[in-house]
Amino acid sequence: MHWAIIVNPHSGKRRALVLGHEVRELAAAKNIEISWISGASALESANSLRASISSGTIDAVVVVGGDGLVNLAVQELAGTSIPMAVLAAGTGNDFARSSKTFGLTPTALVDLMTSHNPVAIDAGRVFVADQERWFVQILSTGFDSMVNERANRFTWLKGKMKYNVATALELPRFQPKSYSISADGREITTKAMLVAIANGATYGGGMQICPDADRHDGLFDVLVLHPVPILEFIRVFPKVFKGTHVTHPKVEIFRARSISISADAVAYADGERYGDLPLRAESIPQALYTWVC
Repeated sequence: MHWAIIVNPHSGKRRALVLGHEVRELAAAKNIEISWISGASALESANSLRASISSGTIDAVVVVGGDGLVNLAVQELAGTSIPMAVLAAGTGNDFARSSKTFGLTPTALVDLMTSHNPVAIDAGRVFVADQERWFVQILSTGFDSMVNERANRFTWLKGKMKYNVATALELPRFQPKSYSISADGREITTKAMLVAIANGATYGGGMQICPDADRHDGLFDVLVLHPVPILEFIRVFPKVFKGTHVTHPKVEIFRARSISISADAVAYADGERYGDLPLRAESIPQALYTWVC
């Protein structure tokens, strides 16, 4: 047995590094061979993971970090038979939440990996800005993407605080955008404040943007938030943490296997910048293997 452990050494105020070493020691005690990956940059980590997978000796990948590192690993693992386990040590940890592994200790994670088989889940394949990429939770465009754009310019704030500040600054000036959407042949032209393509239910640290999204049904849940006054948006927004926003008359949700979106807007997926629209996304059944509780 040979595992690759990939760690973001800066995640969780270096907590990920400590947890990663615990997993390493526990695995070694079970005579599991380990390849340790902890690059100085995301590019270095991605290249190291790709090289490890290309060697043909890796049986599983353990991701110790947040959703950004999960996203990095998914780019290399989607479409392969190599499973991924996640030890949550980031800010949002939405992939771990959807897998019900959020809060697992290193001991519990190693026990899970050595006593249970991984399961196959769907993943989203995206074509945007002349690139093909994957996502496992939410791809979105609109207000939340503009908040991400602003937050990423902050160098003096970290963690959730920078998103709170970015939201407060972006909200008063945000204007709905005009979208052209094609979903399994259905054509939609509308103004919207936000469009979310959901493979999993949550993003942003537990916000249930599409609470009924299922990573096993081969379909995306697509949410369109039609324009509402800013004060109404502020009133309704907290409901997203319980998923009760879906009953609002300006919230439209439908399912689709393939979706194309065009707008003067930028897209983010799993918290990462994917680029300017247009884009096309398709749900790929059983594209990724992972452990769930």
